[in-house]
Amino acid sequence: MTMKPEHVPVVVIGAGPTGGSTAIMLGQRGIRCLVLERWSEVYPLPRAVHFDDEVFRIFADMDLADEVAQISRPIPGMRLTDPRHRVLAEIDRDATQHGYPQANMFDQPALERVLRSALSKYPSLELRAGVDVTEITEVAGGPGPLRVRYRATDPVTCAGGGPVREVWADYVLGADGANSRTRAAVGATMEDLRFQQQWLVVDVESPEPFAVYDGAQQVCDPDRAATFMPVVPGRYRWEFRLRPGERPEDFDHAKVLELVRPWLSGVDIDKLTFLRQATYTFRGVVADRWRNGRVLVLGDAAHLTPPFIGQGMCAGIRDAANLAWKLALVVQGHADERLLDTYQEERRPYARRVVQLAIFIGWLMTGGTARTAAIRRAALRLATRIPRSATRTVHTMWPAFREGPLVHPRRRDRIVGRPCPQPRVGGALLDNLLGKGFAIVYRGPDRIAACDRQTREFFDRLGTTVVGVDDLPHGSALAHVLDQARADALLLRPDRIVVAAADTPDLRAWRRHLRAAGINPEGKSDD
Repeated sequence: MTMKPEHVPVVVIGAGPTGGSTAIMLGQRGIRCLVLERWSEVYPLPRAVHFDDEVFRIFADMDLADEVAQISRPIPGMRLTDPRHRVLAEIDRDATQHGYPQANMFDQPALERVLRSALSKYPSLELRAGVDVTEITEVAGGPGPLRVRYRATDPVTCAGGGPVREVWADYVLGADGANSRTRAAVGATMEDLRFQQQWLVVDVESPEPFAVYDGAQQVCDPDRAATFMPVVPGRYRWEFRLRPGERPEDFDHAKVLELVRPWLSGVDIDKLTFLRQATYTFRGVVADRWRNGRVLVLGDAAHLTPPFIGQGMCAGIRDAANLAWKLALVVQGHADERLLDTYQEERRPYARRVVQLAIFIGWLMTGGTARTAAIRRAALRLATRIPRSATRTVHTMWPAFREGPLVHPRRRDRIVGRPCPQPRVGGALLDNLLGKGFAIVYRGPDRIAACDRQTREFFDRLGTTVVGVDDLPHGSALAHVLDQARADALLLRPDRIVVAAADTPDLRAWRRHLRAAGINPEGKSDD
């Protein structure tokens, strides 16, 4: 008896933070999705250790705020020190626009366990772990447009060796890391942004707390740049830049102890457990193509970011938040392929700018010569005397999405193309009022009811939530957001990016723009 070929709308390759988050957001929207992962169990060693308030907000939108809070901790900021560990500057990270701590440390295996547990809550999702994808091929006349072949892996080495199996899919999303097989299927090459450094990474566990600053420390030393981070209770990480000519094998245990000793005052070294010592090449690269038809890449498969601003994993989670709602609308028949075009159009320039910003910040903190380092130290001391100067500088340099069908022309404000700030409204965070789809926030007379029926039905079919600020008993915080935007009406996307800011809800114009992006919940041709 011949078995019926397996077919699913979406295959996600990789169950790390990016792939797991993508699948969960698809599961929230009822999309059937198969996740294929090489490792049969969560990879046990620590890797990423930081996420910001915007990414925390995305986790919260995945209904995981409490679980993520339990496995992470907020930190007060970062200290920049000279080679003798004298403080040059302190950058506070206590402000937030998104309702969550601005800087958070975590253990990646713990986060991945949270995500794997969440995957099991959605009947439309299946995780198939311990398998290695060997082929992604577009095949005409099959049960689906794409054939994905895979085989079981050895639980220790992760090498594939079992019989080849296959699944057919309408879309394949590759969140399969820096050595992505999916990226090859897309036909992408990496644009090199001309940054490459070798760093030694050391993770330790200690039963005794270190007597250190509770935030991150960056040693601004052009000779031996270093980063130190208390991660979660009992866990600590160092990163040391290798000098020219140094090799990974030069760093035996005695050498590593010599490097970390300045932080170990009062610590019993014999009680330390060295979890990992590895050398990484930090690079700044971005794929030139993120999509080829029905195959798309995200996370490290699409970009690699140096760690200086803690945005490596964050960038992948932002990819997931951008892509998941768009793909869900396409799979549900509420949008056409034009909507998927906006994924690369929006995310690639944004990610590229973030990589460039990380390279620039890294040079400011660790680059140059001994002479320029002295100038940098003086400049840092002067700049940080101005309250929140570092925060304002980074915010000014931080990218926004470019104008397009899902980002309307900017007016005087800077809010369009960026995430809408999230205040508390009557004790609850704004997103709790907005739902999972599009949202309209406005104040003043209700002009929405006066709009024509066809336009109102368009937004109703998208599941749009309408929030009238004047109708809220505690709406002053939300009114402040509108004041900052110099607007009386905002249109928000499911990923909380502001599509448009206007003096009044202009539903007809907004509908035209959304339809130009391929969104058509009515299922009819354009007027």
